Amino acid sequence: MKIVSVIGVRPQFIKCASLSRELRIHHREILVHTGQHYDYLMNKVFFDELDIPSPDYNLEVGSSSHGLQTGEMLKRIEEVLLIEKPDLVLVYGDTNSTLAGALAATKMHIKVAHVEAGLRSHDRTMPEEINRILTDHCSDLLFCPTQTATTTLADEGINRGVYLTGDVMVDAILFAKNRSENSNILEILGLTSKEYLMVTIHRASNTDTKANLDSLVNALIQLKQPVVFPLHPRTEKQLKHFGLFDILSSRVKLIKPLGYLEFTKLLGHSQKVLTDSGGVQKEAYLLQVPCVTLRDNTEWQETVQAGWNVLVGTNEEMIVNAAHNFQPVSIPKTLFPEGACRNICDILN
Repeated sequence: MKIVSVIGVRPQFIKCASLSRELRIHHREILVHTGQHYDYLMNKVFFDELDIPSPDYNLEVGSSSHGLQTGEMLKRIEEVLLIEKPDLVLVYGDTNSTLAGALAATKMHIKVAHVEAGLRSHDRTMPEEINRILTDHCSDLLFCPTQTATTTLADEGINRGVYLTGDVMVDAILFAKNRSENSNILEILGLTSKEYLMVTIHRASNTDTKANLDSLVNALIQLKQPVVFPLHPRTEKQLKHFGLFDILSSRVKLIKPLGYLEFTKLLGHSQKVLTDSGGVQKEAYLLQVPCVTLRDNTEWQETVQAGWNVLVGTNEEMIVNAAHNFQPVSIPKTLFPEGACRNICDILN
C-alpha cells in the first residue's frame, strides 16, 4: 500500500518516528512535512535524534493565522496527492496540519486514517478541539488510544472503522527513554534528579492573554523548588511583550527548547511537571512523573481519573498548592499499553 503521512509539529514527529519504522516494513510511505514547526529546536533535531526518514516533501508553510495556515497547507498537500496518488493518507493528532491533510484527502476521495482519534477536551474555544472533531468525522480509519476515545466516537455516531489500538506515544517514549539516559542535561543545568520542577507553557489561551500569563508567572515565582522552563518561541515572545520576562527569569531557570532525548531525560527526572500540553501530560504519566495541568480541561481524562494528573487552570493559589502538595496515587500499569504501532500496521495489512 502507498501511504502519505502528513506531519508538521513536534508531537507528530515523535509519533511518526515509531510508526514509520513499522509501516515501512510492509508499505511504501511518502512523508510530507507541512513546515508548521520549522526552526531546528522545534523541528530537525527530532528527525536527527529519532531516526525519522527525511521528508519526501517539505511544504514550508510556516506561521500565520489559523485560517491562512490551514488553507495554504490544504492547497500544497493537494498538489502532493495529485502527484503521488496514494491509497491512504495518515494524519496524527489535532493540529492544523492534521486537519489540512484529512480535508485534502477527503475531497480527493482518498481514504484517511487518524492516529489518536476520539480525544476530546469538550472545549470548543480550543483550535485543537475543532481540528479533532472535523478530522474524526471525515476519517475512514480511526485509531483510538483508549477505550474512552472509542466511546466518545460512538456517542458522536461514529461506529465504522473505529479501532482500539493503544497509544503510539508509549512506543515512542520507551524508545526515547532508553536513548536519553546518555544525556548529560542534568549536569549541564546543575540539577539534581527529583529535586526540581519542570514547566512547559505554549497554548495561546495561556500565552496570549496578559491576565492568564501574569497569573502563571506570579505562581511560578512563588515555588520553593528549583524550576526549569524550556521556552516555546511563542511563550518567550509574549513574556517579553507583556513585560514579564525579566520577572520570571529572576526566579526561574529559562532555557531554549530541547530535543526530544534531552526533554525526556529532564522530564523523567523531575519531581513534578507543570504544563498546558496534552502530550506532556501523557508523557509524564508514562514516565511516572506527577503532572499539574495548567488548564481547566484535558483530552487525557484517564490520567486525571487515575489520580496522576490534577487540573488547576491559571489559578495562582491552586498552582502553588498543587506544585507543593499534590501527591498521586499508585500508577495503573495498563492505562496506556504498548504495541500500538504494531496493532495499527496489522490493521493496515
